[in-house]
Amino acid sequence: GTVSVWSLLLGQEPIHHFQHNQHIQALALAPGGAAVATASGFQVRLESPDDRGVWQTPGTFEIQKLVNFLNLVPDVTGSPVAVAAAEDIVYLLKAEAPGRILHSVYGQPVTCLDVAAHEAAFGIKTFGWLLNEPNQILLYNLETNQCVTKVGNSMGDFSCVNLHSSPPHMLVAGNKDRRVRVFDLRRGQAVCCVQGHQLGVCAVQMDEWKVVSGGEEGLLCLWDQRMATKLWEMHARHPVRHVWFDSHRLITANIPEEKNPRGSSITEDDPSLHRKYRGVIYSYDFSVDQLAVDSVLPICRSSYDEVSGYSYNIGLAVPYDSI
Repeated sequence: GTVSVWSLLLGQEPIHHFQHNQHIQALALAPGGAAVATASGFQVRLESPDDRGVWQTPGTFEIQKLVNFLNLVPDVTGSPVAVAAAEDIVYLLKAEAPGRILHSVYGQPVTCLDVAAHEAAFGIKTFGWLLNEPNQILLYNLETNQCVTKVGNSMGDFSCVNLHSSPPHMLVAGNKDRRVRVFDLRRGQAVCCVQGHQLGVCAVQMDEWKVVSGGEEGLLCLWDQRMATKLWEMHARHPVRHVWFDSHRLITANIPEEKNPRGSSITEDDPSLHRKYRGVIYSYDFSVDQLAVDSVLPICRSSYDEVSGYSYNIGLAVPYDSI
């Protein structure tokens, strides 16, 4: 139940420290800010520094169920605002105000959650007598607390959704049915649906033209959503639980399901034996100015006028001019 907060600028000692009575179920950092939200047991706690840098607790909330997902709303001036999903209830938690229920339908648990500056998107799962209503993603306005639109029509659970880094009016979601869908929220329907994972999709992000998805089988795929085509893929042993990219970097985290593998051999405590069970973080850098010309394959340097060169079995998905 211990929470420590470090500053990347100030060094190795924590700048803030607080304690819960039970273990932490969910934790969220404010994008671009210094606020922290934690969920432990039936309590959600907001922590943030004031103008002088002194940490305070602007809000503590007691809720009815255990929190599964927790996000802090970005670009909030003043006290932090959190969105928490606890089984089949979604809460909007504003500091110095009572917690408000944003969405609640009995028997429809939330399967994923993401939050942008003014909206929250989350997947819901239907069961039993509601099977004729497929699983969907709901988009709520955080200022009016009203449902803006519903998208998706899948028998599989939506396992991940990315709203905050998607282009305006767009949303990307991964599903346990192994498909990645890009939705246009203005039309309320999918504009792109691609399939290439062997197991469920557990991490997604998109920009104006590409989608990066990670699967439970450890496969990382880059898609061109304009043509619904896979450009390339990478594979690692463990599920891809985190994906993040910008204009020239890509960071992924492969986290194993089994955190403490134990064998029956006498060397079961040997750390080298279980190296393959460890998670791994990959950092890709696509900066052109950092690549030596010699490291680029000849087929990727040639143009239409000069097509000679061995292809190294690279299947380029698009015609190339000068790469």
